[in-house]
Amino acid sequence: MDLQAYWNAVLGQQPQALRAFFHPEAHVDWPNTNERFTLEEFIRANCEYPGEWDGEIRRVVQKDDLTITAARVFSKDKKLSFHVTSFMRIREGRILSLEEYWGDDGPPPRWRQEMKIGSSIPE
Repeated sequence: MDLQAYWNAVLGQQPQALRAFFHPEAHVDWPNTNERFTLEEFIRANCEYPGEWDGEIRRVVQKDDLTITAARVFSKDKKLSFHVTSFMRIREGRILSLEEYWGDDGPPPRWRQEMKIGSSIPE
C-alpha cells in the first residue's frame, strides 16, 4: 500500500481516493473519543472536517499485517497542529482496521514548565 498516497488522500479530504485504500469490511476506531466508525462514517468525518490540511509522515513501522504510521498534521494557515499515530491492519492490500490516536501540539503543561524539566526535541 502506498502510504504517501493514503496520507495525501486524508489530508486532501478526497473521499473517492480515500475509499480505495480501505477493505469493504473496514472499521476505524478513535479511542481518545471512544468512537468507532464504519468506512463511510470515517470518510465523512475526515472529508467534512473544516479547514484545509497538510502534513507529513514522520515514521513508519511494518510487521506482518500491521502498519504503524506517526504523522504530523497541521492546518494550512498553521493555526492548528496535531500528531497522529495510526495502527493499520492490512488485508488484501487494503486497510481492514484503523486505530488512531490524535494529540494536539502545544507547549508542555505549566506544572512541568515550573519543574524546569525536559527540553525541546531536536528537529
